[in-house]
Amino acid sequence: MTTARRPAGAALPDDSQLAREVLDGLAEAVVTTDRAGVVTLVNAPAAELLPELSPGVDLAGCAVPALAGAVRAGGDTFDTEHHGRRLRGVRRGLAGGTSAWYVRDVTEEQARADALLAERSRTAFLARAGSRLGLSLHRDGTLRAAVTLPVPYLADAAVVVHRPSPPAEDRPHWVRYAADEPGPVTGVAGWRTVESGPGLVEALDGDVTGPSPWLDAELADLAEVLPAGFGRPGSVLISPMRSAGGPAGALILARRRERGGFDQREVELAREFAARAGAALAAADLYGEQAHLARVLQNSLLPPDLPGLPGMTLAGGYRAAGDTLRIGGDFYDLFPTPDGGLFALGDVCGKGVGAAVLTGRVRQSLQTLRLVEPRPRELMELLNRALLDAPDAARRAQFTTLLLGALTREPDGGLLVRVAGGGHPAPLVVRTGGRIEPVRVGGMPVGALTAARFVQAEVRLAPGDLLVAYTDGVTEARGGPSRLEMFGDARLRRALASGAGLPPAALVDRLLQLVDEWLDGQVHDDIAMLVVAAGGTGPTRSGGAGHRRLAG
Repeated sequence: MTTARRPAGAALPDDSQLAREVLDGLAEAVVTTDRAGVVTLVNAPAAELLPELSPGVDLAGCAVPALAGAVRAGGDTFDTEHHGRRLRGVRRGLAGGTSAWYVRDVTEEQARADALLAERSRTAFLARAGSRLGLSLHRDGTLRAAVTLPVPYLADAAVVVHRPSPPAEDRPHWVRYAADEPGPVTGVAGWRTVESGPGLVEALDGDVTGPSPWLDAELADLAEVLPAGFGRPGSVLISPMRSAGGPAGALILARRRERGGFDQREVELAREFAARAGAALAAADLYGEQAHLARVLQNSLLPPDLPGLPGMTLAGGYRAAGDTLRIGGDFYDLFPTPDGGLFALGDVCGKGVGAAVLTGRVRQSLQTLRLVEPRPRELMELLNRALLDAPDAARRAQFTTLLLGALTREPDGGLLVRVAGGGHPAPLVVRTGGRIEPVRVGGMPVGALTAARFVQAEVRLAPGDLLVAYTDGVTEARGGPSRLEMFGDARLRRALASGAGLPPAALVDRLLQLVDEWLDGQVHDDIAMLVVAAGGTGPTRSGGAGHRRLAG
């Protein structure tokens, strides 16, 4: 059987009813017009979306403003909100000068796009907030970030109510930032103010409250935490700033009356931000406590101010390998005695906090043991037993190289120095003429062996002579042209010979400067040195001047 074919160019049957049924069956709204722009056909979807249009209506003056404007302007598209729906239309020319407008309902499509953009915006806000909050390790900086970040993205004004860290008074403090303020403002609130805020006490206790408008009475009670002239807020959201240790504060977000209220997604975003701010504030508090403890540790372990001793002058220089804490395993100390003084200079194995803790133990032990044994070698033996008797001595497996020196004034102005050595580099005597003489002390490290042997030597310093004790951080400093060569004993002796006759403080400055130049900023071991000179009646050089440190 064959199928009849219509000859090419033959006209389709004129069936308006069939055409209408086809157009009504389309998912897209279609409106056709004649050459004058008058509506000739409105299919069923168009009648539902644009009920104002019907055959005979002039589109240029129709009740759909965006469409009418496009027709008058000769445009081919329009985009508008109409009866709660988002509509987009495109015009296509037809035969004989007629036209057809194809209109699509893009409400759901636009809603999905808006939701995606909003989610991206929220994600970007939280990422930026997390970065800012994470960068601040100080309480004040974290509080400033917590109130500046939400403005104006989430609110027109933000306030954090919190309890300050001790020793501040136990009253609620607040930090505020508003869009028209140059920077955050701080203040102290009364408990009545806090208790009058709707949901504020609950938020400070960690409970969640919903967003609510503020009444005039509530505004009067809380006016001190809001900017002057802010007026009655249209909506307020109070969120707890939680942390692992409990509530850290409360975040108040206020919007002006002309701005819309908080929708559910904004409430969730504000809660998430408040939680992150609370965690950051708790971390800042923890950091502050640790920093305080570190400062206390530094003050207890840094070399002390050297006391002034008649008949002698001393100066010390110190720098720890760890510049963050400024404490390490090298140390020096000076104790007055009835006929002069007792100095100690040592090097605990290791570096950093662990070495600093043992340094503190050694210094405290010396402080006590010297009261019962002033002789250097015997004192070193007592210290060795004390360190080995410590409960964790076997686990620590740490030891100390040490010099102990008893300084005795002589009638002619000189000094008699009895030095005991415990595995430490020999101190050097710098005579006034520039001759360098090592003081031969060796011995074994302190705290390493129960049967350790220690050596004592005796040397006399005439007026103008110097005794230089130092740790191996000086001679083993690597630098120079190759950046690997040690500073070395020979270079140290040349530096001391050229500095003969200098006061102890000036010699310490000179040595540290030379080592600094040799290192040229490279990482180095702990460094300590102590210079003793016979003569002098004023206070011993110490403190900020005596504790010389290399430039970091």
